[in-house]
Amino acid sequence: MEEVFPRVVFYIAGIPVRNTVVSTWITMAVIIGAAWLAQRRAPALVEMLIDFLRSTIGDVMGGIDPDPFVPFLGSLIIFLLLANNIGVVPMVHTPTKDINAPAALAIVVFLAVYVFGVRQKGFLGYLKELLTPMLVLDLIGDVSRTVSMSLRLFGNIIATEIVVAVIYRLVKPIAPLTMVVLGMVTGVLQAYIFMVLATSAISSAVQPRNSK
Repeated sequence: MEEVFPRVVFYIAGIPVRNTVVSTWITMAVIIGAAWLAQRRAPALVEMLIDFLRSTIGDVMGGIDPDPFVPFLGSLIIFLLLANNIGVVPMVHTPTKDINAPAALAIVVFLAVYVFGVRQKGFLGYLKELLTPMLVLDLIGDVSRTVSMSLRLFGNIIATEIVVAVIYRLVKPIAPLTMVVLGMVTGVLQAYIFMVLATSAISSAVQPRNSK
């Protein structure tokens, strides 16, 4: 079971680097390389992907123009789709089974909500909407959402990893293949859920307060 949980593989200037961090770097390199290659060899495929992301994000946001949010939210779901499933590659570990990765992503979403809110309404306009008698409750809700997003993603991914590891130990190696497939389905589903939650939070921030 020790292979399921993150472990330190080396140190940089005294800072421990876990195997999940290395896998995060690999995930980022794969995405950047694939984007570079696709842009030059299959630009039509890139356009199809952007249109799909625009449509998906637009459906969640309702009547709001999704274009300003596609780069951030699209990058988020693409990263999660690969990060949640890259563990099927031998010697590579799933980054999101380390609580630090889901927590970092949730914090980024937490900050993005305020950034997009200020960009949409201006600093003073957004500040005016925040400074209400419900300010404390709104902040508690934002923090709770951030914690919930990180724990939901981490819990589902680590649970799948543990189940696959246990089955692998108990039965022949061929048997866990079904669980691996189910784990990949779970990874895709969790990436979509995380993106929907992030989209909903941003949508709520950019809408006029009286339209909620």
